[in-house]
Amino acid sequence: MKINELIQSFDIWTSNEERLVLEKLERPQMLAAFNEREQVIIRNLHHKSLISKIANNGCTFVVKNG
Repeated sequence: MKINELIQSFDIWTSNEERLVLEKLERPQMLAAFNEREQVIIRNLHHKSLISKIANNGCTFVVKNG
């Protein structure tokens, strides 16, 4: 039996602040466009694997994972 068959719903807990930042990430955005507090929240979301960081031409972009 696979783990996917045992777990019907897999949700990762997020705070209200994290949800607000995730809502802003409808498309890839530069990390520098966010203020310092939002960058800390983005770091937390990255640790939770809810977003990805993409380096392109010396700039870092963030995008929400599917």
